[in-house]
Amino acid sequence: MAKKGGRRNDHGDIIIRKEEVVEGGHHGGAWKVAYADFVTAMMAFFLLMWLLNATTEEQRGGLADYFTPLNALSRNSSGSGAPFGGHTPYDQGSMVSDRGAQTVIEGKAPVVPDDNADAKLTTPASTTDADDNRSPRGERRNATGNATRAVDQDGEHAPGGGVAPVQASSPSKAEFLANAGAGTLPRAQAQQSAAAAAAAAAQEQATFRAAAQQIRDAIAADPSLAQLARQLAIDITPDGLRIQLLDEDGKPMFASGSIEPNQRAKLLLDKIAPVLERLTEPVSITGHTDAAPFKGGGRSNWDLSTERANATRRLLAEAGVPDGRFAEVSGRADREPLLPADPLAAANRRIAIVVRSSLKPPDKS
Repeated sequence: MAKKGGRRNDHGDIIIRKEEVVEGGHHGGAWKVAYADFVTAMMAFFLLMWLLNATTEEQRGGLADYFTPLNALSRNSSGSGAPFGGHTPYDQGSMVSDRGAQTVIEGKAPVVPDDNADAKLTTPASTTDADDNRSPRGERRNATGNATRAVDQDGEHAPGGGVAPVQASSPSKAEFLANAGAGTLPRAQAQQSAAAAAAAAAQEQATFRAAAQQIRDAIAADPSLAQLARQLAIDITPDGLRIQLLDEDGKPMFASGSIEPNQRAKLLLDKIAPVLERLTEPVSITGHTDAAPFKGGGRSNWDLSTERANATRRLLAEAGVPDGRFAEVSGRADREPLLPADPLAAANRRIAIVVRSSLKPPDKS
């Protein structure tokens, strides 16, 4: 570069470089993985130490044999034959022992049949039994330490401690199968039974709903019964399909003190009977009254409610419902009011017709 006055610079150009110092960035999470592996290894190590301390030498040998390949030179059998070298938790050792289990030692004498028992196992008396094997009641103790009374072949007490004790006979195969059949069903059969019961209950509920709708449609199709529709209550309860004929103020189903249904009740029953006839479940009829005392010369609301229910049964039978379908006809008087808050309400005077559910369990009372 030329300076002022035309003189050139004899030196080269000066270049100044500025380098920015950047600190080291993130080194990644490799150390976290290594630390996690270390913690896992330590946990496995302490778990191994705990297992070694909690097991016996025999158990540790069985575990080692189980994971050892088959070797003819090995002092124990390997896991290819049986787990833990053929040992079980019931072997003698620090685990559960089988010393308390009852054992039957087969004797040399034949089995003597008896009419009073299925079989008696008898063995010759041992003449080498020590006196300490005899209990204070004259019983002998077998190899397992259980006290047994010596009896002869006739079942009497043997004076010399003759033979081994009478053993209870084992159940036969038929008895075992019968007892097994009387127990709990296998899980698969129980599930199938539950599914079948649920399907049957759903089918019955659908049948009841269809019957209720048929009754409503039959009444709605008759203009003369339009006003009576409010006096008919139909619902499905746990007991089954319930159809109730209710009184209204000034519109009773029975004349006051009478047991014969009036024309209004007969019209409703004529529409209900064909639907009930198509069903197969049993029918129960119950009569109800209000809390007003019945003035009938020695008769009460119990008589009135029962006789009204029976009169309803006769009308349904005359309309085509088979007499064998009626399972119960009863009267409740004023004990089960529809409106408990108003015992004298007209709706409490009613007839309840219940088509019983066939899937409901029987009453144990």
